[in-house]
Amino acid sequence: MHRNDLLNKLERHGPFDEAERESLDRMIAFVKQNADCFERSLQAGHITGAAWLLSRDASRVLLTHHRKLDLWLQLGGHADGDPDVLAVALREAREESGIDGIVPLSTDTFDVDVHAIPAHGNVPEHFHYDVRFLVQVTESETYRVSDESHDLAWLRPHELPDMKLDESVLRMCRKWLVRFPAAAKPSVNA
Repeated sequence: MHRNDLLNKLERHGPFDEAERESLDRMIAFVKQNADCFERSLQAGHITGAAWLLSRDASRVLLTHHRKLDLWLQLGGHADGDPDVLAVALREAREESGIDGIVPLSTDTFDVDVHAIPAHGNVPEHFHYDVRFLVQVTESETYRVSDESHDLAWLRPHELPDMKLDESVLRMCRKWLVRFPAAAKPSVNA
């Protein structure tokens, strides 16, 4: 079954808090109930892949100011039929940032979140079942802003709380600091 790899990843994932637990349970049920969960054409919702993209020294994260949603978010997008959500997350991170040298720090799921996407044009409101991975730049950190974004920015952890981010983005920041506590220390170059 093409959903088994994702279900295995989800069932191994340990949620960080109760909100993530609820998203995880909801996502597992959704994947089990919908053979076409990776297809954008599934109007109720679909699987998306996302990347929490760290700088080479893991002290900054690259966020996008998403054009359609007008929010600062992690890089990511639609699976469009691809059941390899890690490959989706890497592809979307590369496409949205223009950075080629990006590798996963783990093949395990970093975070999961289910959230509503408002209606836009002829696309009705639906849900994104977002599977997120921790990834890192290996080469140049110079990015290019794509058509999907108003802007991109490398940000340090202390800059994120003032940006009125979605709680799930702040949760990923907390997870990042658990894994890389040195990122919380001010940089002499900042």
